[in-house]
Amino acid sequence: MKESKAARIERIKRQKDGLDVLKEIYRYAKNGGEIDPEDIDRLKWYGLYTQNRTLQAKEDPNLYFMLRVKIENGVLNREQIRTLGELSVRYAKGTADFTTRQDLQFHWIELNDLPAIFDALETVGLTTRMAAGDVVRNTVTCPLNGKTKNEIADVRGIVESVNRLFDANREFSNLPRKFKIGISGCGSFCMPHEIQDLSFVAQRGTEGELRFALYVGGGLASNRRFADFLGYVAEEQILPVAEATVSLFRDFGNREKRNRARLGHLVKAWGVETFRQKLQERAKVTIANGRPPSVPAARERHHCGIVASEKEGYSHIGCALFGGLLGGERLLQLCDLLERENLGEIRTTTKQNFLITDIPEYRIKTICDTLEGMRINPYPSAFRTRTTACTGLAFCKFAISETKSVAEEVALYLENRFPAFGEPVTISVNGCPNSCAHPCIADIGLSGATFKRDGKSVRGFELLVGGKLEGAGSRFSRRTGIQLTREEIPRYLEEIIESYLQSSSPSLAEFLSNEEFSPIYNEIG
Repeated sequence: MKESKAARIERIKRQKDGLDVLKEIYRYAKNGGEIDPEDIDRLKWYGLYTQNRTLQAKEDPNLYFMLRVKIENGVLNREQIRTLGELSVRYAKGTADFTTRQDLQFHWIELNDLPAIFDALETVGLTTRMAAGDVVRNTVTCPLNGKTKNEIADVRGIVESVNRLFDANREFSNLPRKFKIGISGCGSFCMPHEIQDLSFVAQRGTEGELRFALYVGGGLASNRRFADFLGYVAEEQILPVAEATVSLFRDFGNREKRNRARLGHLVKAWGVETFRQKLQERAKVTIANGRPPSVPAARERHHCGIVASEKEGYSHIGCALFGGLLGGERLLQLCDLLERENLGEIRTTTKQNFLITDIPEYRIKTICDTLEGMRINPYPSAFRTRTTACTGLAFCKFAISETKSVAEEVALYLENRFPAFGEPVTISVNGCPNSCAHPCIADIGLSGATFKRDGKSVRGFELLVGGKLEGAGSRFSRRTGIQLTREEIPRYLEEIIESYLQSSSPSLAEFLSNEEFSPIYNEIG
């Protein structure tokens, strides 16, 4: 009988822990030769994926990789920024993209360069370990922990403790699938707790006491469900609850079907109350009952533009990128800017953007002018603030369509067409039917597809509309069946915005989700 994909991966993990592939990486780098196909799978435990050959010359026989670097707490200091920029220029052909988990990705990485790259990252306190694979991934959080007046709690220490608990921990280095954790103390709820496997959301009780709303089982793609609210836990219960949740997933998660192997599938199979009870028993804690927190509208859950600091006379600048695309040269320019202005760090967001923190207000305009000269927008439009894009056809083996340049084209077209539009619009450009860029929770999602035009197969996108993250009011977008080529997208979305502006709907999100709404406005001429 042919070995199934799930059976193959489970066998590979049993035979050699993914963490043990590090010594093989150094051996391959030193001796060269063909890489064992099973080690190719294990390389993910150190943030490595083989990349698409789309941009690779036919005569180039090299095997190139995408390399993901974890950015814990979303914080990069100047030394780390410069190191990442130098690595990008030297080893990654200038590529460097921020991700929706606050990480950074390089492309064009060759295996023989990895020892030097790993050494450089370790020197400045960065790692790729467990940035991918069937492990607990980088914990996402608010990038402005400790930096805003409306903060509920500074959770940096909690995030660090959770990361330390799972990092290089062989008890949790062979899970059924990936596991994603989020921890939030943000008054704007910028961290999308609704789609994490496990999340803790800070709240204040009636007496001002700090407690954390507990959510489990959220996810996208094959595990398309919003997380279930289980109740509240105290800060000191977070580590035992996190460990118990991951151990339940490790011990009882589905290892026979990869597309049924996320925590949400286990929660659904057991039922929420049974899962809650088993979690309390294993963690030896009592989860307190209560009502879930009230979550602001999706359009308010971001930190872009000029953001007030907790310190008087200072502000932060939230800069928007196109699909997280920054690059090595701009990383180096950014580091130079920070050094000239005596600023210490940047912080990455779950929307592939970043912030420069604690800027004296009298320097804001000068720094913004410099950023604009670097093609980094410190005053993002409604169409740029919440636009994301996955890796796309350029580098991803699963992609059908290009993404990041499409995201840029769409955002620029719409902000030029509607310069006064003030309602932030979530736009997601995804290169395949998976959900790496989260199209199923966007106002406007574009999901890579192939279809027929004039009898010929073409690459393009299916239009999804009406998704949003808003706590109990969250909803997934709906497929419209509308198929658009890259060239057709800007004008088609223009028709959507025009129709909304002429309607009486209170928001674009409600307009798109209206049961009577049809996204067919005009034929593309």
